[in-house]
Amino acid sequence: MMKKQAVILDCDPGHDDAIALAILLGAENIELKAVTSSAGNQTQAKTSGNVRKLLTLFDFKEIPVAKGAEKPLVRELIIAESIHGKSGLDGAELPEPEVPLSEDKAIDLIATILKASPEPVVLVATGPLTTMASFLVAYPELKGQIKEIVFMGGACFGGNWTSTAEFNIFVDPEAADIVLRSGVKLAMFGLDVTLKAQFFSEDVAEVRQLGNQSSQVLGGLLDFFNQRVAQPLLPKPGHIEGMHLHDACAAAYVVAPDLFTTLPLYVEVDTRPGLTLGSTLVDYTGKRQLAANANVGFDLDLPRFRELVIQSIGRMA
Repeated sequence: MMKKQAVILDCDPGHDDAIALAILLGAENIELKAVTSSAGNQTQAKTSGNVRKLLTLFDFKEIPVAKGAEKPLVRELIIAESIHGKSGLDGAELPEPEVPLSEDKAIDLIATILKASPEPVVLVATGPLTTMASFLVAYPELKGQIKEIVFMGGACFGGNWTSTAEFNIFVDPEAADIVLRSGVKLAMFGLDVTLKAQFFSEDVAEVRQLGNQSSQVLGGLLDFFNQRVAQPLLPKPGHIEGMHLHDACAAAYVVAPDLFTTLPLYVEVDTRPGLTLGSTLVDYTGKRQLAANANVGFDLDLPRFRELVIQSIGRMA
């Protein structure tokens, strides 16, 4: 019998969070122990409901769900309604949630699972890092039970929310700073790789042909998401930009790390007010001669990545 890696997902659904969730649920080598929901793409109340609706849709109703952070550690919440819509998952009708909310807060549920686990657990974060940081501060004695924190966020080159900052990190740079300084093994999937994780109209058509209920709903979500995708400033003649499945990269890495090219590098976050607030400063050239604190993603095997996405959706209800 294949040994499964225990994983906890903290997310803020979000269209690409939905794909990340399907990837983890569909993987034969992963045991998803819990899902926690944080504010980010939408408010915490909406992302929490979206997690429960997705688990109902996918028919994984037994997985515990807990509320994560409602706002950043010290800042006011910024949401991405312009990308993900008023619900956070605009574009299709999801079922009413049949998954209860845990009475525990996210950080307490994570602690309970880590304490009970015979092996270290992988934490995957596809939204702002507020819940991860809060957990590390509240339960520093459990760091040894974390195998790795794999997160979508940041960039070595450029940003998508400001000219230099990626959305997840910009929402809560102080939380990202705590995570990056934690000493826990980290894997960072920022825009350098996630902008290459493209999914095209023909891929969505293939998803719809899978014929299960989840494929029809996710097809609608992906069509909506595709309308909001950023286009290149200087497109080449005939170029078609696919939608960027940012969050799916973090999940895919846990399932199949050989899909990605990563480099061990030193990363820190700019928390100072100003033009570069929320930027991840990646010592790509090694000029600072500081020990690496994260494996940073830069490339992926795109055909295999798209195949993984489609296969995962096919395994849902």
